[in-house]
Amino acid sequence: MSVFVLLHGAWHGGWAWQRVAPLLRAEGHEVYAPTLTGVSDRAHLLNPSVGLSTHVQDVVALLEAHDLEDVVLVGHSYAGQVVTGVADRVPSRIARRVYLDAFVGDDGEAAIDLLPETVAGHYRESVAGPGFGWLIPVRSLTVLGVTEQADLDWLTPRLTPHPWLTYTEPLRLKGSEVPAAFIECVDWMRVFRPHAERAAARGWPVHEVATGHEAMVTAPKELADVLLTLA
Repeated sequence: MSVFVLLHGAWHGGWAWQRVAPLLRAEGHEVYAPTLTGVSDRAHLLNPSVGLSTHVQDVVALLEAHDLEDVVLVGHSYAGQVVTGVADRVPSRIARRVYLDAFVGDDGEAAIDLLPETVAGHYRESVAGPGFGWLIPVRSLTVLGVTEQADLDWLTPRLTPHPWLTYTEPLRLKGSEVPAAFIECVDWMRVFRPHAERAAARGWPVHEVATGHEAMVTAPKELADVLLTLA
């Protein structure tokens, strides 16, 4: 059986995987879904110095504290950057990287530079205004492809602002290689299509899920099925 470590994207917390984790555990897998520093139930730790390296260290510390090995490390959206950083730091603990509609970054690349310019512009404007220069305010869920009112009602009160430094701090990689796969969510504006193409160009398996960006909420069974094939 595998060990899954599921990493949430911006504004979310480990709770975002509540509909997926039981499906993986039902097949006998061990599952961890930590909340990264500064958001959700760890929002009390939020400050301007929380960056990508903070979140990479969060996950490295989890893996080492629980002595986890042969890990399937899954990152949604922003957390693709975290997956890349963690796998570079402790490659011996990671069996596979999985990028769920996520950034596929290289050494020296920051998340904000990996977004389409129009989207990146919206981020910069919101950070400069209501984000006080160091926070990314919560994005519209409907823009992310969430359409069911029940899902909107479940997600909306749980989302919290996200530290801007996580998007501007670049990856610093040594170059360790760990097998990887990409899952693209195709029923929305497909912001991460260039990353699916980058993954395919590197020979990674690329899977599609017919849902919006928040697949772990809007299509948990379909997503779990793909993850189980990758385990």
